[in-house]
Amino acid sequence: MPNALIRVLIVDDSAFVRKIVREMLSRSPFIDVVGLARDGEEGLQMAKELNPDVITCDLIMPRLDGVEFVRKQMEIRPVPILILTASPKEGPRVLEALEAGAVDLVRKPTALATEGLLVMREELIERVKAAAVAPMKPRVVVPPPKSVFEPHPLKVDLVVIGVSTGGPQALRYLMPQFPADFPVPIAIVLHMPVGYTLMFAEKLNSLSNMEVVEACNGQKLRAGQAILAAAGKHLVFHRANDGSVLTQLIDEPNEKPHKPSVDVLFQSAAETFRNRILGVVMTGMGNDGKQGSAWIKAQGGTVITEAEESCVIYGMPRSVVEAGLSDGAYPLTSLAQTIMRLI
Repeated sequence: MPNALIRVLIVDDSAFVRKIVREMLSRSPFIDVVGLARDGEEGLQMAKELNPDVITCDLIMPRLDGVEFVRKQMEIRPVPILILTASPKEGPRVLEALEAGAVDLVRKPTALATEGLLVMREELIERVKAAAVAPMKPRVVVPPPKSVFEPHPLKVDLVVIGVSTGGPQALRYLMPQFPADFPVPIAIVLHMPVGYTLMFAEKLNSLSNMEVVEACNGQKLRAGQAILAAAGKHLVFHRANDGSVLTQLIDEPNEKPHKPSVDVLFQSAAETFRNRILGVVMTGMGNDGKQGSAWIKAQGGTVITEAEESCVIYGMPRSVVEAGLSDGAYPLTSLAQTIMRLI
């Protein structure tokens, strides 16, 4: 909604958080904070009266908590909802809120985080702006696949996936479709705050036929296993003397806006496996994955993207498509089948 202010409702039982979030968002000329609700019950009423474009919501609140608020609001009128989370201890409830329909999560400002408030403010503003254009419709109701080539088997030794906003829901849909004997490893970068990727990997593992684990140093890549990059570290690979490929978690480069970075994963995969790579860029804001896709293509590998119609945010895939790096665009409903046909 580039020609209109983004109307935001803040739902939180902490007066401090309501105040600081309002101040943060008010710094943007594109955002108008239209209401402050003290709990989920008041949030539902104010959402009905104010008709906001985006809602930020706390998880732990009296009367009606964040998860139930998301469920009830989605039944009344689907609205993009951002979950503000204070601690990884809230992880199980965060996953429930995402399953209930929340589109994203962001760190909650605290009185102890004064030095990082500027970074948090910019992140919050960008997340709100992205959420404002998120399509509030069922992810699986999409048109037939659009592609620029007919998938045919490739020589692939590794599938690498990059995803951000809308990623938890998308991966929950995608990963259970792969069989336990999937013939190559999968490595995934999902933009999530530190402390949440282990819990999400365990959730995916419980839903999937493949084994899904959080990345750690020195893991040997093997068929039938998916590795989820740990938040706060880049995921790369190195080849051991016996020819096996091992994972490595690194801090550099620090200039990347995301850690882990899709670009870093894709580049390392291309350098390690050359043309035997299939890259998949899915829903998310920004352009993380574009440079990495260029590395894969330069080595003769293949890159496909999630089609616009099924993306929560058509940012990362768009950047790859517009750079001429996508070999095909497929909606979420056919993405798993396309990957399996390609390998």
